[in-house]
Amino acid sequence: MGNNPLISVLMTSYNREQFIAEAIESVLSQTYKDFEFIISDDASTDKTFKIAQSYEKNNSCIKLFRSPKNLGQFQNRNLAATYANGDILVYVDSDDMIHSDALAYIADCFQKFPDAKYASIYKDSNYSEPFAMNSRTAIKTHFFKKSLLHIGPGGSVIKNELFKVIGGFPISYGPAGDMFYNIKAAVFTDSIILMPYDYLNYRRHDGQEINNSYSYLFNGYRYFDDIMHLSQLPLNEEERTYLRIKNKRRFIVNLSKFILKGGGIKNTIKAIRLAKFGVSDFFQGVFH
Repeated sequence: MGNNPLISVLMTSYNREQFIAEAIESVLSQTYKDFEFIISDDASTDKTFKIAQSYEKNNSCIKLFRSPKNLGQFQNRNLAATYANGDILVYVDSDDMIHSDALAYIADCFQKFPDAKYASIYKDSNYSEPFAMNSRTAIKTHFFKKSLLHIGPGGSVIKNELFKVIGGFPISYGPAGDMFYNIKAAVFTDSIILMPYDYLNYRRHDGQEINNSYSYLFNGYRYFDDIMHLSQLPLNEEERTYLRIKNKRRFIVNLSKFILKGGGIKNTIKAIRLAKFGVSDFFQGVFH
């Protein structure tokens, strides 16, 4: 391998027979060759696992695993990471694809900025080259200027050592778990790499968790409220209070939209309960 870092490509799958072949082929077509390819199937009930098996037979870089029971998205992501031997973890979802130079680009970014342990695709036409930003500045920018850390697992990259430090993905925030993960990862590294090159072909379809707007409704509130209690977050109490109130106000607005779209009183009350949103939270959000 020389000085090239070993990259662990992690692909989690569940009932993706329609897409997984293209996803696997996009990884196998990489110009960068110092990688291992781990596929963790979450007890698929269609042909997904068999398709993955057919690729494993002919490609020694693939290590295929199958959970005996369905774990769910983030538990399976965490499981896949336990199999990884690489210095860098890259998630390529089984319904997405990456460009052939993606891993080479990622490896180069981390070699240019060795102090960084986390990287994210950064879509901004003002930048053409990757750059590093210290953690404190990144967090402040994310919360008060422009979102830097609002991206799915396929758009972020992490050093294996940092993944272990932060405990991987949380499993208690439903589809919003990656947002908590991104912010926590940024907090626990000295700097992050922002990558203007969008090497990910992110596929949208009906079977994705991103379409679960009801779960996002209350989990979006919960993860944000909890991250404000993270002691290492580089924000003072005044800033935290401002953001907590903003989060309460946003939740009230989202609840109102949900009701107006016909979400129903019963589901609205359930969302309020699951968010642990009390009367005092309501008054703070409206009148503070």
